Amino acid sequence: MSRQKPGSPEPEAAAGDGLIPEELDGDESPTKDPHRPYPEPALGHRSSLYFASLDSTMEGLQQQAQDVCSRINDSRREDHTVLSDFKESLLLKVSELAEQLEERLFHSYGFHNKLIQERLQELSEVMERVEEVQAELRRICCTIEAAYQDLCLQPEA
Repeated sequence: MSRQKPGSPEPEAAAGDGLIPEELDGDESPTKDPHRPYPEPALGHRSSLYFASLDSTMEGLQQQAQDVCSRINDSRREDHTVLSDFKESLLLKVSELAEQLEERLFHSYGFHNKLIQERLQELSEVMERVEEVQAELRRICCTIEAAYQDLCLQPEA
């Protein structure tokens, strides 16, 4: 009787089966692997099936891990694409807003320059009138000074 884990295509070992057989079949000769310094013992038929199943399960797990990694990488690529598109959209919007701000600033500068020019013109006109009044005051002062000198120089009668 075999039990199966959910999502696992390979059956588990039955309750009476051990992971490692207690007796090895003596018919098979040990195989030599150049990567192993010692020879492997020969395995029985049931053990060979178990290890074949285990290899199959390991390959399945490796494939699942590779699929998960592929999905993660695909998701990251999608995220990168979305972020790049967002960045380009944001840069375009910021650029448009900066241009609008620049236009408003130039309009404001023009308006204020016009006001400044008008005030400077008014100031210039006021300064001309002040100079005229100053010149008239000098003439009045000179006239008063001359009149005072005339009054002071007259002999008393």
